[in-house]
Amino acid sequence: MKDRQKRPAGGPAKGKLSGKPSGKPGPKGADKRPAAAGGKAASPRAARPQASERLSPDRKRDAEQPRSAAPSAQPKRERTPAREPGAATEAAPRYVMVARSGEKPAERVPLILETVAGGDYHLIDSGDGEKLEQYGPYRIVRPEAQALWPRSLPASVWEKADAVFTGDTDEEGMGRWRFPGLPLGETWPMRLLDTDFLGRFTAFRHVGVFPEQLAHWRWLAGEAQKAGRPLKVLNLFGYTGVASLIAARAGCEVTHVDASKKAIGWARENQTIGRLTDLPIRWICEDAMKFVQREERRGSRYDIILTDPPKFGRGPNGEVWHLFDHLPAMLDTCRAILSDDARGLVLTAYSIRASFYSIHELLREVMRGRGGVVESGELIIREAGLDAATPGRALSTSLFSRWVPA
Repeated sequence: MKDRQKRPAGGPAKGKLSGKPSGKPGPKGADKRPAAAGGKAASPRAARPQASERLSPDRKRDAEQPRSAAPSAQPKRERTPAREPGAATEAAPRYVMVARSGEKPAERVPLILETVAGGDYHLIDSGDGEKLEQYGPYRIVRPEAQALWPRSLPASVWEKADAVFTGDTDEEGMGRWRFPGLPLGETWPMRLLDTDFLGRFTAFRHVGVFPEQLAHWRWLAGEAQKAGRPLKVLNLFGYTGVASLIAARAGCEVTHVDASKKAIGWARENQTIGRLTDLPIRWICEDAMKFVQREERRGSRYDIILTDPPKFGRGPNGEVWHLFDHLPAMLDTCRAILSDDARGLVLTAYSIRASFYSIHELLREVMRGRGGVVESGELIIREAGLDAATPGRALSTSLFSRWVPA
């Protein structure tokens, strides 16, 4: 799958955008992303089994600090002493899951969730390692390693793009924007699912929204409509807040968590642009792992949890996140804070070189004994041509796994 490791936002795009972003809101995977959590011991919760924490001597990775032991009826987790402040980049205990009891949820695989033209976005064409997209008023060309095929549209169409990202072809690499015509401003208006927000040129080629997520956002809005009550939604690694705004518009009470102050600022700006300042959204700048652990200790519960972690990132206090090391702990804690009448736990993974079965089987183990169904597969975007109405090839963008009640 795509190596969507870092997605930071850059500075103003006045003709060109290049160099290091300052305090980038890593559009969802920036290097100021939530990380391994340390901190105080959690109060006991009998909702899930406990695991032991182990040190991996051959890795210099930060992993998550363990939670406190649960009541004796559950398997015991051991914990190591908390590290001194500033030691976030040293090796730390690695979380190891203990198998749960109960039946695994049913499964629905493979499930392909497709995004086609809608609102101010559509994929016009792709090929030769690039993609041509329509974002609001602009046609944009960006690198796309998975577009192995030749382009469908002639070069004359591609040459009329308003903005072209050049430079590092890896998603974590910085580059610059080239504007073949007139120089463009840093931001522009966008609208998806009746929600207004800003697109933005960043030094890491991203533009502030990931339209393949429309499939999840439509599902979320549908669940909110069926619920007949305000659902409590937790959006982890929330980036620029588009999902949070869509959820709030649908009547949900939203908690949005991101480790980047700049990303939180951007999300608040989107809330103002969308004229949604009266909607119930909590904007929280914090390490995601620490936040969910604290919510567990408080006994907080959520009906829907969205989590879209990067492969690697750092929290606001230097905490380090490695997806392969810390994802089990993240999902384990997310299960603990799901309400009894929960509607879903959604995981999207852009950056791992693995089959969707890796996260599918992990989520089934995490949700043992809870019933329901785990459905997993890929998010794709389908080409729609210049007229936004001519279906073409499908471009895979990410893996996903989603638990829903039966």
